[in-house]
Amino acid sequence: MASKTKTTYVCTDCGADYPRWQGQCNACQAWNTVSEMRLPPASKRQERLSGYAGQAAIQAQTLDQIDLKETQRLPSAFRELDRVLGGGFVQGSAILIGGSPGAGKSTLLLQTMCHWAQTATVLYVTGEESLQQVALRARRLALPLDRLQVLSQTSVEHVCDLALQMQPQVMVIDSIQVMHMADIQAAPGSVAQVRESAAALTRFAKQQQVTVIMVGHVTKEGALAGPKVLEHCIDCSLLLEGDNDGRFRLLRSQKNRFGAINELGVFVMSEQGLKEVSNPSAMFLSRSQGHASGSVVMAIWEGTRALLVELQALVDEAQGGQARRVAVGLDGNRMNLLLAVLNRHGGIMMGHQDVFVNVVAGVKVTEAGADLALLVALVASFRHVTIPRDTIIFGEVGLAGEIRPVPYGQERLQEARKHGFKRAVIAAGNVGQRAIEGLEVVGVHRLSEALEALF
Repeated sequence: MASKTKTTYVCTDCGADYPRWQGQCNACQAWNTVSEMRLPPASKRQERLSGYAGQAAIQAQTLDQIDLKETQRLPSAFRELDRVLGGGFVQGSAILIGGSPGAGKSTLLLQTMCHWAQTATVLYVTGEESLQQVALRARRLALPLDRLQVLSQTSVEHVCDLALQMQPQVMVIDSIQVMHMADIQAAPGSVAQVRESAAALTRFAKQQQVTVIMVGHVTKEGALAGPKVLEHCIDCSLLLEGDNDGRFRLLRSQKNRFGAINELGVFVMSEQGLKEVSNPSAMFLSRSQGHASGSVVMAIWEGTRALLVELQALVDEAQGGQARRVAVGLDGNRMNLLLAVLNRHGGIMMGHQDVFVNVVAGVKVTEAGADLALLVALVASFRHVTIPRDTIIFGEVGLAGEIRPVPYGQERLQEARKHGFKRAVIAAGNVGQRAIEGLEVVGVHRLSEALEALF
């Protein structure tokens, strides 16, 4: 008697499963995220698992018995990409690169693989585009065409069979949403197919010591499409951010088992594809020559380096009704909190003012070190005062109006000095014992002191 196909329902946000469909996930409280998932019969699942297990006996080891070899990394053609990865691609790892349509995921990988194929065996599997489209893009970008092996296929089994014959060092799957397995009774792109296809490719990467790079789409909320468990089974998850009408592309690491998760890589889109930006601060500070109120420069910390970013604020009289609060590149809730601190400890009330804040060049700031710069920009716009262009500002603002130090204060000051800044208003706890030549450092303990020093 043939085994029946089992049906379960999985939440695409958190991976929780249920015996029947329901509108809200009990685990993460999300609505309309529970999708049907059909599992193959038990016999097929057991056959697949036994094939991966092999004939070797399963034995446990103590930690001192494990052979600790140096992790072999494969450097790419981009130093910014290697920075985000932690030094390069790790052999035998599974990497997921996500991004919105048009961000440049396929362009970045095609550029990397064409140069990589000159010294290594690389297999580029495309399931969304034809081989002619891939070749036309490579020719338009003036990339070497004679070494990269390209395959148009959506079957995971066929891709793995060909990879066993070719023995590539690197394999690209573009994209995981179109891949499918024969024994999964679901359409490509469904929760079942995406999860099982990614799991099979990850197992193949571990067994054959092949670096597998999977491309993934993102939802309207900016999260990777598919089940949340997809991010748990891979080794590294990268997200390529950028608007279609913008020049900059920011590559962030959301998960990395072989490096830091807060690194940032900066690229710029050109006619020749993506080009890395070796000095992001200079690009972000390509400001206009005119002076404007509400514009300040702050020093933020991303991964292992400091970045100088321009912050703009606009405070205007509300035209009737409730005042609006809009923050682009910053946390809106954090901005509302700081407005309350400004009212209580700075004596400046903006309850009847529209407040708009924007971080230039599409940079997203998540650290608290931008608090002081945000408040200074708001006050400057409110009072129509221009902050000198050679002034750098950073520091965390507490609820009691105190200015708290932030990590890597000296490194931020050195970056500011390198770009010609003459004055810095920072937390007193970040003022070092050694003076920095050419940079006047003003340390403040409270918000009132900072406003007095600048206004």
